[in-house]
Amino acid sequence: MHAVDILLLIVSCLLIAIIVLQESKEDASQAFSGEKSDLFANRKERGIEVWINYITGGLSVAFVILSILSAFFVQRF
Repeated sequence: MHAVDILLLIVSCLLIAIIVLQESKEDASQAFSGEKSDLFANRKERGIEVWINYITGGLSVAFVILSILSAFFVQRF
């Protein structure tokens, strides 16, 4: 197991954890019924929501890059 694989495992666990921490923008009943509420459609994110979105984006990019590197190392060695 290479260091890239270990980093990929760590990043994937962190990505799962940060996605679980995100607040849902829809009510559960609306999600299953397909009904869309426009009440908070133009609501701007503030505080921790912004940081969670930035962290999610950064971890997603890191996951993609590490996945490509991991695939390269598997074929190379």
